[in-house]
Amino acid sequence: MNDVREVEVVVIGAGQAGLAAAYHLRRTGFEPERDFVVLDHAPGPGGAWRFRWPSLTYGKVHGMHALPGMELTGADPARPSSEVITEYFDAYERAFGLRVRRPVEVTAVREGVGGRLSVETSEGIWSARALINATGTWDRPFWPRYPGQETFRGRQLHTAGYPGPEAFAGLRVVVVGGGASGTQHLMEIAPYAAATTWVTRRPPVFREGPFDEDAGRAAVALVEDRVRQGLPPRSVVSVTGLPLNDAVRQGLADGVLDRLPMFDRITPEGVEWDDGRRVAADVILWATGFRPALDHLAPLRLREPGGGIRMDGTRVAADPRIHLVGYGPSASTIGANRAGRAAVRDIRRLLARETGKPAAA
Repeated sequence: MNDVREVEVVVIGAGQAGLAAAYHLRRTGFEPERDFVVLDHAPGPGGAWRFRWPSLTYGKVHGMHALPGMELTGADPARPSSEVITEYFDAYERAFGLRVRRPVEVTAVREGVGGRLSVETSEGIWSARALINATGTWDRPFWPRYPGQETFRGRQLHTAGYPGPEAFAGLRVVVVGGGASGTQHLMEIAPYAAATTWVTRRPPVFREGPFDEDAGRAAVALVEDRVRQGLPPRSVVSVTGLPLNDAVRQGLADGVLDRLPMFDRITPEGVEWDDGRRVAADVILWATGFRPALDHLAPLRLREPGGGIRMDGTRVAADPRIHLVGYGPSASTIGANRAGRAAVRDIRRLLARETGKPAAA
């Protein structure tokens, strides 16, 4: 446990972004375990997908993009996405010999000796010349705070712990949040629940028509502009809007997606607004998103006064040794793939400048 193991690059996280980065490291000459190591805290492959609720079938997934070098084909759209994608990631790791170490908890990344980074983990310390952080957001569900929240006599849970619609049979459910998860939860729960109520901070924006490449680039550019300024990233979906598909149209027609503005307080029996309106509830389901899981990087003091980490592409502007993939504009499956490739390309240049020779044997 006290030994320090030296590698060129440490990759933290083995979800979409981490596996894409590991693939490009291997493809460009880095050897797993000798030149780089992939550390993942989960008990098995799949990244955050392995923890998704059973009713989120593969057919309901919004645009799962294949990992580089290996397509995901023949998947049954009726199977849980957690099963389909976990099996795919497992096959991918084995096909390319990525040798992911798990379960390994990364507790802190600090300044090391001789310009290296010291990565402290549950399995000891790795010393690296560069770091690719791909820890995503699943481990940091965002729970807003509202007056009276602690007095509620019912159950409160977050999307991260969503058990599936059957658990809400006969209950009065308030769903909070205007993203894709919130709408999916509502439409699933409504046939089982005694009543559902949808509340959001802002009116939802439904997007008509196809979401083409130009629209995607424009949405990503808005997110990227924030991280270049050192502001906390907004999710890509927050600027793309919600796709108006057949299921959403039916939800609107049935009144399931009739939205109320955000309540002002929580009471023991439910929620209420300053105008006197009240809704009784047995459950409050917070579909309020996630925040980047970056606490282990705190010793490096990377955050800007605006609360975010200022980025130049995937590279942390204040420390070119560190790349964040699956963060901000790359927090989508296709964005994660591109970010992994870009990070590896940049790291190769960095290591080559330091040594005057190619970065890997």
